[in-house]
Amino acid sequence: MHRLGSTVQLDTATAITECSILKIEKGRMVRVLHEQHSLSDMFVAYIVERHNCTQADSVDQLFNSSEKRLARALLLLARVGKEAKTETVIPRVSQETLAEMVGTTRSRVNFFMNKLRKLGFIDYDGGLEVNSSLLNVVLHE
Repeated sequence: MHRLGSTVQLDTATAITECSILKIEKGRMVRVLHEQHSLSDMFVAYIVERHNCTQADSVDQLFNSSEKRLARALLLLARVGKEAKTETVIPRVSQETLAEMVGTTRSRVNFFMNKLRKLGFIDYDGGLEVNSSLLNVVLHE
């Protein structure tokens, strides 16, 4: 939620896996953060990390091609670099959803997905697998 002057703007989110949402009243959250320092430390670390991700997403949107943004989104969804696996299967996600995430059209996502598959960076036979070698392309391009 963003506060713009005296109006409140609600943001939307799209879940690609099953999830739960917990709404916490602001006063209660402030009280708990003051009382439980370990939770407060964890919460602040999470907020800083989210801020850094938001900044990285903004820079990505401004300076990178839609193909590179798609590759980055696939790597993030696959959590490449967070696990020891070399190949990671991504939960079912439509090309339309990927297009919204990347800020391009579904037809462009389709074109890039076919290109990435032909180059061996991804495979979608029974699920979307992302090869960790895609990370090298994003980092060295």
